[in-house]
Amino acid sequence: MQPIDLIVILGATAGGKTGLAVATARHCNGEIVSADSRQVYRGMDLGTGKDLAEYGDIPYHLIDIAEPGSEYNVYQFQQNCFIALEDIRSRGRTPVICGGTGLYLDAVLQGYRLIEVPENPQLRSDLSGCSEQQLREKLLHLKPEQHNQTDLVERERLLRAIEIAVGERQADDKPPLPPLRPIIFGLRWPRPVLRQRIALRLQQRFDAGMVEEVANLHAAGTSWQSLEFYGLEYRLIAQHLQGKINFNDMKQKLQSAIGQFAKRQDTWFRRMERRGTEIIWLDGDQNPLEQLLTHLQQAGFSPAVPS
Repeated sequence: MQPIDLIVILGATAGGKTGLAVATARHCNGEIVSADSRQVYRGMDLGTGKDLAEYGDIPYHLIDIAEPGSEYNVYQFQQNCFIALEDIRSRGRTPVICGGTGLYLDAVLQGYRLIEVPENPQLRSDLSGCSEQQLREKLLHLKPEQHNQTDLVERERLLRAIEIAVGERQADDKPPLPPLRPIIFGLRWPRPVLRQRIALRLQQRFDAGMVEEVANLHAAGTSWQSLEFYGLEYRLIAQHLQGKINFNDMKQKLQSAIGQFAKRQDTWFRRMERRGTEIIWLDGDQNPLEQLLTHLQQAGFSPAVPS
């Protein structure tokens, strides 16, 4: 068997992935690569749960690399992730991918064939007379299996998704991505315990100034529309700051929405398993680091040696 060259830690929000990844990196001479679609944005700290203080002296990658209000996509993540993996290995260290954005994880682990597709004014002009339902039908015809369901909801996202699908069909073949030899761990909790962790973490972030963070982002130039686009905390807090919802209702809705989000994450991870991704599940309430290190030892993993 080829030696393991990548450790992956995934799981639902508020499950403690960052702490486990940091502890793993310390034991394995590692550096962390974030697989979180919102932690790439500077200034979006509390709302995305970056928990930067947990990293200590452990280097991390793909956090704070984009301006708030800009669009960062799965293609950019895939490219940046493979660059980070090569960089970490070139220094004789072990990459540890940590995150809960299933699409980003799949794009790397499954080696999605992605390309950079510029806007296509002629295509957009041709589609301008189509209803949203017609656009959905066109997109599903081009790509029957939609990984990102939000592409089916908003007109602008539908147009962009169609643009990308057409571009992918027209693109020349690209060389394959470098092969990976990962060992993948999933961190899980009993559902009632995870709900408690979500509630506690949410309160801690409010206490730390999450509402003020969103207000500051808007004051610095990030539009309400952009903030709502980022979803969950940013959408509901932005609505509260605009006077559309009071604080208590916002907090209650947010806790419920995060719980639903955690369920969707679990659904994605189960789908990854059905498609052949082997995930070793660790029980969060039974010393997950010890479990992880035992599995690494059984798999014959040897920590990288600095060059």
